[in-house]
Order: sequence, then C-alpha cells, then structure tokens
Amino acid sequence: MYPLRRNRRLRANSSIRNLVRETTITPNDFLVPLFVVEGKGVREEIASMPDYYRLSLDNLEKEVKELWNMGLCAVLLFVKVPDNLKDNFGKEALNANGLMQLAIKTVKNACPDMLVMTDVALDPYSIYGHDGIIESGKVLNDESAEFLAKMSVSHALAGADFVAPSDMMDGRIQIIRESLETEGLLDTGIMSYSAKYASAFYGPFRDALDSAPVDMVDIPKDKKTYQMDFANREEAIRETRMDIEEGADIVMVKPGLCYLDIVRDIKNTFDVPVAVYQVSGEYAMLKAAAEKGWLDHDAVMMEQITAIKRAGANIIASYFAKDVVKLIG
Repeated sequence: MYPLRRNRRLRANSSIRNLVRETTITPNDFLVPLFVVEGKGVREEIASMPDYYRLSLDNLEKEVKELWNMGLCAVLLFVKVPDNLKDNFGKEALNANGLMQLAIKTVKNACPDMLVMTDVALDPYSIYGHDGIIESGKVLNDESAEFLAKMSVSHALAGADFVAPSDMMDGRIQIIRESLETEGLLDTGIMSYSAKYASAFYGPFRDALDSAPVDMVDIPKDKKTYQMDFANREEAIRETRMDIEEGADIVMVKPGLCYLDIVRDIKNTFDVPVAVYQVSGEYAMLKAAAEKGWLDHDAVMMEQITAIKRAGANIIASYFAKDVVKLIG
C-alpha cells in the first residue's frame, strides 16, 4: 500500500528495469521466413518489403549460414514458382527435384542443424492463386487436403523437420499426420496455421511470391471461404482444438499484432507451443513509416516483437528477425 509500496522504485533506471523485466527477446524466439526463386546469383529486393529479398539457391545457402552465425536456428521456406509450372492441381509441388525440395536440401547441406519448416499450400503452384483445387467456382476441401498430404510427404522426404500447412482446409492436419505416419516419417512435425485470418495484411507477401488470387469470372476473388473471419474470436479456439486433436505439434496465429487477444486465448487454453506470424503488411507499414520519419524504426520494432512474445508466443515468424538480433547484440 502506498506510500510503503512505490512501484516506481522498480523503474528508476535501466539496470533495475532490465533486472525485473518479464519478457525478454533472444534469437531463439525467431523463425525466419525465406523466399526462394529459380536462377543463380539472384538476390532480388521485394518492392513492397524493403530490405527483404528473393533468393536463388546459391544465395539461400549464404543466407542460412549468416543466420546460423547470428544465432538464428530456424527457417520457414516459401518458393516463387514460375508461371509455366503452375496449374490447378499443384503437380509441380510433388516434384522431388522441385524448387522447394532443392531448397530444403540446400539448407540442410549448408547447416545440418538448422531447423527447416516448409510452407504447405497450393497457392504458389496454382494458376488461380488459391490454397486449394478449384472446381465449379469453389475451392475443394477434401481433394485439396489429400494433395497437401502428398506435398507434406514430399517435403519430409527431402529433409524438412516440420511441415507448415497454411491453407485452412478442414481436416487436413489429420490427413497429413496419417500420411506421414504411413510413410514412416514419424519424427516429422506439423506446425499448423490453426487460426489464420482472411486479412488485408498479406498483400506484400503475395507480391513476393506472385500468389494473389486471380481476378477471373467464376473464381473466388478472395480466401474468405476458408480463412477465418477477422471478427471472430471463439472460432479460433475451435479451429486450434481440432488441429491439436488431429496431430499438430505447434499451432500458429496469423497475422500478429491485430490478433494478440487470440494469441493469449490460445496460450491460456492449450498446452502446446504457440507460433505467431508477424506478416508482410505489418513489416511494410513500419518500414514505410520509418522511411517517412514518422516512427523510430528500431524502437517500434522492439515494442511490437516484445508485445507478441508477451501475449504468449513461443515462436515468432518475422521479417525483422535479423534486425532484432543485430540490435540486441
């Protein structure tokens, strides 16, 4: 009781503030997203994501070695698929010598102990930019989930430690888990995008992979029939519970900052690691505001990352990972 207890004593200087801080950030908090493209010598900046790049396999090798030396020990791989290899069924995704499979092997050859997670979804491979197979103007659930299971097996055979289905098809975690077990891939983990919202924050990411839904007659214009309505909270608990029951080892909330209430709900409800994806739109907004001189880039970056961890994230997938690690030394 005041005046015997004065809370400001614990804020008096940086030494005491650091000593009693509840939430601290380390390199072990991060999962680093990496965008991989065909070619050689490619290090191509993404226009809507300043200071972030698409990398050919040779530069991917250099990048993961740099990450490892910085103490960053986990990556999440995405591929930009050439248009001539896209179709409605994602057949290229099963190519044992495809870009994703080669990227997995490249990372493992460069840094055998680097944890490799892989994006499992059809949109990079789809001529329509959707996360599933299209028929009669609809995204098919069960057929898409079966294909995603085959994709997961292909990634695991190439050396992925975890597959990360980002599609939001119903029941796909169980189908993937059963397929991995059938193939004897018992140690391959699943990080499920369990509460992935139909968000307007994904724009720069779709630029990075050229994977936005196409504007065609009889093709869904958005992903709202399978990604979650951003107005819903309790639905996230139902989705996450189903994924855990079906075999997910890690669950994810995406996007990050606008959904910290969801992160805390899931953390309080389930006893599994929780990942949060700080998405491309969140990254791009801060970069743009900092470029204008409207915000202090590093201060806001650290505040955002700390808020995500404080909300309950065990893992933070973030394009800021290298910036943060450089800052915290």
